[in-house]
Amino acid sequence: MDFFLEILLILLVVGVVLFFLNKSGFAGSASNEKLVSMEKDVAEIKKTVEEIKEKLEEI
Repeated sequence: MDFFLEILLILLVVGVVLFFLNKSGFAGSASNEKLVSMEKDVAEIKKTVEEIKEKLEEI
């Protein structure tokens, strides 16, 4: 059960990162501002996933 939950969380993170990549137009241009924005988004996503993981471990 925990194994599947961790796979689900990983897929969720990958999906959200791909969503932000497509939304930001990162594939078309590689400006520094967009890179910094993406790094911030990824950091926020990682933090959110860790919080979700902690809550699921409590359950």
